[in-house]
Amino acid sequence: MRIGYGRVSTRDQNPDGQSDALAASGCERILVDKASGKLARRPELDQALLLARSGDQLVVTKLDRLGRSLEHLIALAKELEAGGVDLVVLDQGIDTSTAVGRMFFQILGAIAEFEHALMSERTRDGLEAARARGRTGGQRPKLTDRQARIAREMYEEKCPDGKRAHTVQEIAEEFGVTRPTVYRHLGRLG
Repeated sequence: MRIGYGRVSTRDQNPDGQSDALAASGCERILVDKASGKLARRPELDQALLLARSGDQLVVTKLDRLGRSLEHLIALAKELEAGGVDLVVLDQGIDTSTAVGRMFFQILGAIAEFEHALMSERTRDGLEAARARGRTGGQRPKLTDRQARIAREMYEEKCPDGKRAHTVQEIAEEFGVTRPTVYRHLGRLG
C-alpha cells in the first residue's frame, strides 16, 4: 500500500497541492498535518507510521514536509527501514526501495554524524579557550566584587537599637537583583 503524508506549516496554507500530488502518485491513504515542522507531535504522521506495514511505501512530496531536522529525518528513515517500509520523496526522486535511494539516506546519516561531531568539537574548543582566559563556565556573577562588598556592608550595618539598618530585600532592590542573589554573594564573602 502507498500511504501519502503531507504537512502545511500554518492554518492558512492549503494542503491541496500536496494531496493532489500524492493522489496522482497512487497513494491509497493520504494524511495531512497542519502544524509547524518543529513540533514533535504530529498526529497524522503518527497515524501514517502506524498504518504502514512491511512492503508498504510512505510517500511525501518533499523531504522537508517529513522531518523537523536532519537528525529527525534519519531517525524516521531508520524506523521505516526497520519496519520494512520504503520512503518515496516525489520532488527529489528519492525511493529507498532502490540502491540509490538507500545510499542517499546513508549519506545524509553520515553528514548528520559529521555535523554533530563538529558541534561537539567547537564546544570543546570554546570551553578550553574560555578556561585559558580564566573563565570556568556558567553565568557571570550578578554583582561585581565591589557591589558584593557594599552589599555586605549594608547587610552588617546596624541601627542604634541594634537591628539591621537594611533588609535583604532593600539591598536586592538597590542592586536590581533578587534576594537569593544577595544571599549567594553574602555567603561567598563570609
